[in-house]
Order: sequence, then structure tokens, then C-alpha cells
Amino acid sequence: MKPGYKQTEVGVIPEEWEVLELEAFARVIDSLHQTPQFSDDGYPMVRVTDIKTGDLNLAETFKVSKAVYEEFVRNYKPKRGDIVLSRVGSYGVSSFVETDEPFCMGQNTVVLQPRAPARLLYYVLNSRGIRQQIEDGSYGSGYKSLSLKNIKELRIPLPPTEPEQRAIAEALSDVDALLGALDRLIAKKRDLKQAAMQQLLTGQIRLPGFQGEWEVKTLQEVCQKIQDGTHFSPKLGGNDHLYVTSKNIRFGTLDMSTAERISAAEHDKIYARCDVRKGDLLLTKDGANTGNAALNPLDEPFSLLSSVALLRFDDRRHAAAYFMYQLLSTQGQEQIKEMMSGNAITRLTLVKIRALRFVVPTVLEQTAIASVLSDMDAELAALEQRRAKTRALKQGMLQELLTGATRLL
Repeated sequence: MKPGYKQTEVGVIPEEWEVLELEAFARVIDSLHQTPQFSDDGYPMVRVTDIKTGDLNLAETFKVSKAVYEEFVRNYKPKRGDIVLSRVGSYGVSSFVETDEPFCMGQNTVVLQPRAPARLLYYVLNSRGIRQQIEDGSYGSGYKSLSLKNIKELRIPLPPTEPEQRAIAEALSDVDALLGALDRLIAKKRDLKQAAMQQLLTGQIRLPGFQGEWEVKTLQEVCQKIQDGTHFSPKLGGNDHLYVTSKNIRFGTLDMSTAERISAAEHDKIYARCDVRKGDLLLTKDGANTGNAALNPLDEPFSLLSSVALLRFDDRRHAAAYFMYQLLSTQGQEQIKEMMSGNAITRLTLVKIRALRFVVPTVLEQTAIASVLSDMDAELAALEQRRAKTRALKQGMLQELLTGATRLL
């Protein structure tokens, strides 16, 4: 143990830090244990399902009348700077109140009125150590919950001085602000991409240098090959070849991180039927994510299950990437849904896939459109990667700052 630190029930912390029960740092206010009558409009009521990590969002809450609202806030009116916490189901989840809009709390929730810096207390409640205490204090065999006593007795480590408390809260708030800015930028870029897809893939807007009429063609007319994978389940567990199913086809991305492997013998049985090549377009035809599509970027051969269809194009006449974006576009997804309507099981047959219809320009214009959309995808992927790294940084900061392993003052 480093000099100046001590071992406590919540781990190693600086010697001058205190470990006190949550009740020492916040007033814990229970909700009424009754189910109200909801209204079409009125005051928001925050239920367990409305409490999610981050700032409290009242947009999707159920509403109650003024009379019900006044009954539920008789003991306490939640306000900006409070923390709301769930007790049942998704127990121990907390949201920070960053709004002046009046609302009331539904059953199985509590409000914390902080006596310490509010943001800091919110971050502490989301730290690894407190999450473990919450898990250890929950009870019930199936639908777990937290008692009010469990919540009040949570052991909270905090520095004794307000300047250090505020410095920690500000550092973590800065990271949250960066994450919020990245979320907003990603949402904006996604909206711009959707608009670009709608305009470019329908010919509403033409890229510079292109003109001429577009044709309407079916996939049967433009594909060299439309084939699904094997209709039998191979023996898994080999190490020779990848085995791809619908779960590996994301919205525009082939995700091989969870792909199984099979032996060369098993692979040969499948590959003879469906010889996947680099540049082929893969489309999910069965299951919950039917209609997802991705290009195959891999040089190595792999095997397909029948839940995935292979679409191969002559790249001298048609660009596979253009048809991937057409399939993933709003108009493409609507066609796919119409094709599946009336089916008891979510499924696209090869016959229906061949009948899908799209507007088709020259191969040069197809390639140009796909290149623009691909560049937008790359920008989105870079932003999402940056967001993931920032989230990982925040988790590391939570652990370091909230245990005193790193000191700011």
C-alpha cells in the first residue's frame, strides 16, 4: 500500500478520506407505493423504466393529472440537482436531474437530495465499488430489488474538502460534456447520411458530371448470382475456416468478432454450394435482423448458413456497394418489409430477393454514389470509435478519481 493510503471496507483510499453511509451525504426520499391513474397529458411521472444512466429524460414518461401529481409530491417535489434512483427490476440505476420541469416519482423509485456536490455523488453512485455494494445488497430470487435501508446504508468514500470534491466532479463532468457533444455530432452525421441516401439513391440530386435516364431493374436482372448458404448445420469447433450466419451481418458491416470456425472437411461441404468471394454482397434473409446487408471485405474463403444470401455482381456493369446502400435505404427496407408481410416467421426467400426492384444509373454513377456514402460511413465510424475511447477513458477516470488513486488537489 502506498504511503498516505488506508485499507477500508470499500477498498484502498487516501488516509484523510471518509467512508460514510449515503444518508450522511443525501436525504433519501421514498416514493408512494401505489399505482396512479395515468392521463393523456399533465405532469410527467418518472417510473423505474424512465431511470437510465445520464441526465433524466422526461420525453417518454407517462403523464398524470394535477391532482395525482400533487398527491405524489406532497412529501417532496423533485428539483434540479437531485438524483433519482430505481429500486426494483433494473435496481440501483440512477439519473441526474438537470431540468426545472416539474415531475413526480412513481412507485419503486427514490429521490436523493444531495448534501455533498450533487454531480460528484451521482458519479460515486455509478462507480464500480458502489455498483458492487448495490448488487450485494439486492434481494429476491428473480425480480430483484433494493430496500430503502440498503440504499441509505451504502458506504460512500469521499474526500473531506469541498474543493477536492468539486474538482473531481468537474473533471468527470468535462468528459461527460465531450461524450454529449460526440453523441450530438454522430446523430447529426447520421441524419445527413440518411438525407444523402434518400437524395442520391433516387436521383433527386445528381453528382457533378452525370446525366441521363435511370432504369428500374430487379436484382435478378443485375446479379450474376443469388444464392443462400447451407441448409444443414455443420459441426462447429474446427479451426480452419470461418462460418458466417445472420448474426454476423450488421447494418452495412460484416462483424466477424463472434463468427464460429469449422473444420476444412465441414467447410468443403458448404463451399461447394456457395463459394463466397471478396466483394460479394451478403444479405440476411432469416431472423430478427432480416434485411441487413454488408459487403465481404475478406480475402479468405468462409462458409455461409442459409440465413444469409450471397449476391454477386459483374463489377464492369454494376457496383455491389451501390446495391448495398439501396437495400439499406428507407425505400429498400420498405420493400423488404412488404415482401415479408403475412409471413408467420420473419423470412426472405430467394424468389423474393430476386424480385426486389431498384433504380439503376450507369456503373460509373453507381460507383460515385457508393463512394460518397462510404466516405460518410468512414467518418461516422471514426467518430464512434472516438466516442468508445472516450467512454473507456471515463471509466478509468471514475476508478482513479473516486478511489483517490489519482488526486487533483
